This record gives sequence, structure tokens and C-alpha cells, in this order.
Amino acid sequence: MNNSTTPGKQHIVIIGAGLVGSMQALFLAKRGYQVSVYEQLPDIRKEAISAGRSINLALANRGIDALERLNLMDKVKPLLIPMQGRMLHDVVGRLKLQSYGQKPEEVIYSVSRAGLVSVLRDAAEATGQVEFFFKHECLSIDFERDQFLTQHQSSDKKLTVKYDYLIGADGGGSQVRESMRGLNETEYSSELLDHSYKELNIPPGPNGEFQLEKEALHIWPRGDYMMIGLPNPDASFTLTLFMPNEGPVSFASISDVAALNAVFDQYFADAKSLIPELEHDYFNNPTGYLGTIRCADWQYKNAVLIGDAAHAVVPFHGQGMNAGFEDCVALDQALDAYNDDWHAAMPAFVESRMDNSNAIADMALENYIEMRSSVNDPKFHLKKAIAFELEQRLPAYFIPRYSMVSFHLIPYAEAYARGKIQAKILTELSTGIDDIEQVDFDRAERLVMQKLPLLQLKKQNPA
Repeated sequence: MNNSTTPGKQHIVIIGAGLVGSMQALFLAKRGYQVSVYEQLPDIRKEAISAGRSINLALANRGIDALERLNLMDKVKPLLIPMQGRMLHDVVGRLKLQSYGQKPEEVIYSVSRAGLVSVLRDAAEATGQVEFFFKHECLSIDFERDQFLTQHQSSDKKLTVKYDYLIGADGGGSQVRESMRGLNETEYSSELLDHSYKELNIPPGPNGEFQLEKEALHIWPRGDYMMIGLPNPDASFTLTLFMPNEGPVSFASISDVAALNAVFDQYFADAKSLIPELEHDYFNNPTGYLGTIRCADWQYKNAVLIGDAAHAVVPFHGQGMNAGFEDCVALDQALDAYNDDWHAAMPAFVESRMDNSNAIADMALENYIEMRSSVNDPKFHLKKAIAFELEQRLPAYFIPRYSMVSFHLIPYAEAYARGKIQAKILTELSTGIDDIEQVDFDRAERLVMQKLPLLQLKKQNPA
């Protein structure tokens, strides 16, 4: 390996010390690089950061695979709460559990954002090759000189920082991406939904107990809007209310306490009694926006984008963090493949992720409709039952799309393409019937074998 590609002689700068930036720093440190990470926010390990925008995280197989590669799962496991499926709450409070998968290991995990990012930062610092600089805003980037200008928020002191390579892991509002676009070196679209979200909270019960089923992701599906709840290790639940910005039941329509209570009394009555701070949280927590970012090119000169900076997605498939962690693995694999020659590895990395990031963006948008509406449709449940049976009969050909995304390492683009074919098969098999006993499974197996190629399954890393 020549000096130009010797990791120890190179300085990598990462803008953004969130989950993906912190993980990327650790992967690079393990390769021998010196890494500096600059972050606009304070260090959550030392200072509390205002609540209201966390949207609890769902850790699935792709994220677990990345953490396993870093030997971190033993440290992460105490933070995890397994969720077996969706617990559906109807308007009168009746419950129905819809399993995510049909194998014991097919669960997703609720995890604290603060806890997980703290584990990653601690591990990165423990290598002795990563230094974090918090409360540092990126003001500008000079891609020609391989340097950027940062300002410390407390002292207002400005500093020019040199780098060999720069990684933009600075989220949906990425300054790195914006700087690239300012030079006409990339274009991106920011597709905002006409829906937004608000975070609420169910505290632990009087004896410190969970007040809802612990091992489930709770959903109150109401057609054009919904609420979800994820469990926390302290026995609380973080609730996220998703609604249109305008309309009869919307953020615009709930403008006072009376309107808020009327909506919750009518549509979320079983949850309302468990949210003592409903009025305070609703009117004091910020309203968060929901959007999809698609970026035409993630690389310019010695800089490359990863995670939400390159491909922010809406949270309805629980894959934003998992996709970002998979980016970290993909960049590490590209550096392996090209012997740490960044000029070859960066475009290879981008090519490997572009179609996959577009696919998960589309699937996340589709999943919003499923979560808030389709889950109430008996035909939806019939198709899910048929899909599970086909997976039992032909596991090398048919895996439900949700399972391909959450419980396997099948590329997102492949899962999306196969999912479209499978959806047509399920529609054909469920037309004119209302019970799985009426399905002709001999015909079903023929259809699957005719229309779907054999799956090439990668080894899994169960938690």
C-alpha cells in the first residue's frame, strides 16, 4: 500500500456526530485513520437536548449487522426492547396484534437514540483515533483546498480545518450537500409530505410498570392520520402523532385546548387517559416536518455524503437509521475492495447505494398508507396470512416485503422489485375470497415459481 492510501497518514473529517457520523468514525478508526467529527449540537452524553423531535428508533437486521461488525451488540443489547409486531388500537380501544414475522427472531427493537449514539461515541473515542468537536457549526467548505470553516457556538471563534477526505453525515438539512449544490456539483429534491408530527409521552404506571403491552409497536390507525407508540426502557412510551397540516382533523384544526381534547376524546380515547401532559406536550413540543431527500450525486472531489444527508426518508418503515448504518458498512466494503484508494472507493460506494436508497424512500412512503389505513382492511390481513403461508412453503422464493426489508440483508432495490411482483400474486390469489382456507395453494406455488427468481440470501446476524 503506498503512502497516499495509508490510513494512518490521512485525516478524515466527518461533519455530523449523529448516529451515522459516529458509527462512520468508528469504522474509519478501525481502519487506522485519524478522524475528527464536528457537530453543531451539544454532546448528549454531557448536556440534555430539548425533547420533542426524537421519533423513537427501530433497530432491525441491517443496523444489527453493522453493530455486530463493530462488536458492539453486547453494549447495545441492554438498550433494546423487542417489538413482536404492531398492536392495533381501534376507536373503541379494542386491540389486535399483527406479527411482523413468523419466526421467533423476526422482531424489531425499540432503542433510545441518546443511548445508542452514546455507545457509538464512547467506542469511537476509545480507539484513541477519533476526536469529537461539539457545538461547532460548519460555515463553508472549500472543496478545492480540502478545508472547511467552522465556528464554535460558545466562543464564536472561527477555525479553518484541513482534511484529506470529508464525509457529510449532517442529516436532512446537510450543509455539505448544500455546499455541493452551490457549486452545481449535485442536485437534490426535498419532497415534503403535507403531514407533520408531534411527540407526546405515556409515563410509567404508579408502580413503575408499562401501561401498554411492552413488546409491541402500538398504532392507532385512523385513515388519514394516526398515532404510534414505542416502548422505552424506563417503562414509558414515546408517542408520535402524525396528521395532515390542513383539514378537518389536522394540525391547523387543533388550535386550542378544547379542539385537542375533542379529537383525543373521539379518536384516541384509550390513549388519552394515559397521557397526563397531553395539553402541555402538544402545545409546547415542536411540530416536526416529514420529507424525502433524493440527491443526484453524493460525491464531489474529496467529499462524499452518507445517511440522511444523501437520502433522508420518512420514518414509516423504521429504516432511516438502519439504511444509514448500512451505508457505513458499504463504504467500509468499498475501501476494502479498493485498498483504501478513496478516489475509486467513493464512486463505487455511491453506485452501490443509490438505487437502494431510492427504493427504501419509496417503500417508506407506501408504508405510511399501510400503517394509517390498510391495517384496518380485512383484505390486507388476508394477504398477509397468504404471504406467511407462501413463505413457509417456498422460503427460497417468497419472503414478505416487510420481512425482506427488516429481517434480511436483501438489497432494498431487490426487495422493492420482488415486492411489486409479490403484491400482484397476492392480489390474484385473494380476489373473490375472504378466508385463507379458500386459497388454491397448488396454483399459488406455481405462480410464485413462475414469476419470482430464486432468492440469494446472505448470512444473518441475529441480535
